[in-house]
Amino acid sequence: MMKYKNIYVAATSQHIGKTTTTLGLVKSFLNQGINVGYCKPVGQQYVSYLNHKVDKDAVLFADLIGMEVDPKLHSPVIFEKGTTELILDNPEELALQPLILHAKRELNKMHELTIFEGTGHPGVGTIANLSNARVAKLLDAGVIMVVEGGIGSTIDMLNMTTSLFREEGVPILGVIVNKVIEDKQEKVTRYLTKWLDTQGLNLLGVIPYDKTLAYPLVRTICAAIKGEVIMHQDNMYNRVAEVIGGSVVNMTELKDFQDLLLLTGARLINRAIHKIVSFSTYKEIDHSPLAGIVITGEGKLSKESIDYINHFKIPVIQTKLETYGVGLKISRLEVKINRRTPWKVLKAIALVNQYVNLAELKKEIEI
Repeated sequence: MMKYKNIYVAATSQHIGKTTTTLGLVKSFLNQGINVGYCKPVGQQYVSYLNHKVDKDAVLFADLIGMEVDPKLHSPVIFEKGTTELILDNPEELALQPLILHAKRELNKMHELTIFEGTGHPGVGTIANLSNARVAKLLDAGVIMVVEGGIGSTIDMLNMTTSLFREEGVPILGVIVNKVIEDKQEKVTRYLTKWLDTQGLNLLGVIPYDKTLAYPLVRTICAAIKGEVIMHQDNMYNRVAEVIGGSVVNMTELKDFQDLLLLTGARLINRAIHKIVSFSTYKEIDHSPLAGIVITGEGKLSKESIDYINHFKIPVIQTKLETYGVGLKISRLEVKINRRTPWKVLKAIALVNQYVNLAELKKEIEI
């Protein structure tokens, strides 16, 4: 049986959990004493890092495993705005595959095992002959396919997307099913195992949906609604578990008293805060349940409201959007793990450790 020095983490579509899964795998292998490297061979969302364009996930992993980011090794190819047109107009001017092969050679010299994280759905990068399947082949990697939980739809997506890898002759080491409703885990595991067995594929793990991984930051919400921070900007990295409306603040809404975003029109803000103060006093709770406040429209904060906000240093955002429009934009947010969400990193690692059969995966690895 062939064993692999490189693992490629792909997914059936975007926002399925590639980064979450890769985080858990890298950290778990590190904890077992394996010298693991990381690379995002093709990136789409980049940040400026030491005057270089580097995929944001590479920077996240630099923090996790203490690596010094080398763009040529950890983020060799970036598809930025205009890349598609450039490739179509002048295909001979862009030699991208050699960049990925160079990263592979150097990382393989440095590490016992390198985990490469894919980009988007399997077809991303086709315009440059760098689809996920093609990149995995260039890397001589075995693939772990991440798919969202379910049965029928999950099988449909796996059948369609794994065909791209089969065309390239790339082996699928196993499948990880992510975001499965907890009370359906046993059923999903049973039926997917039946189908995967007919395809010669290995079910490596079934990870339950964890709502905390979908919590946005106040900062993320502010950007989505094009808001203006008017108080306590330093706390814009507070996480948001739920949104409550100023018109319906009641004891039930405040049952958990933690990580809530108050979304209210300006004319209701003072009444809403007064209720929260009253409920907090009644329940003898000495902290605020609010991670942040979004105020729509024009209005004036009362002295009680200002004192409460300042006491707990609650970030306050003003927006010109109406309350319904703000709620709609928040509901459509796609929330990703990043450097500002350390609790998500820890949760991702814990989920992979608990629900993925790492011992089975290690059988496929050349270490």
